[in-house]
Amino acid sequence: MEIQFSIEEIQQVARNILSENPKKVILFHGEMGAGKTTLIKTLARELGVTGATSSPTFSLVNEYKITSNEFVYHFDVYRLKNESEALDFGIDDYLYSGNWCFIEWADKIPNLLPDAYSEVFISILPDGKRKVVLQ
Repeated sequence: MEIQFSIEEIQQVARNILSENPKKVILFHGEMGAGKTTLIKTLARELGVTGATSSPTFSLVNEYKITSNEFVYHFDVYRLKNESEALDFGIDDYLYSGNWCFIEWADKIPNLLPDAYSEVFISILPDGKRKVVLQ
């Protein structure tokens, strides 16, 4: 799936991504400022997150409750120096929990990723719009 969109259309983009039935672990790729966090926040809202959402840049992971036993985990592993730091905070427990896991900068932890995941590539177009590719 490939979509070009403006920020005003991001909610529909999130709906389209979810309608494609992606794997519950999704890796987000794109340069700084491309809109990874904004798209993840919108996906979280579409999945039922009602509280405030924010970037986990300093906390590494933010946890959002959807139902009594279902969560969305949003990771930003940009600051990790190595994969052992991810293991230290228990990333494997999150990734194999069966809950939604949205990961920014997953190239920092390639050996820890599950076998099955989806990927979202976000790029900025010359006119300021974004292009999203789901694989």
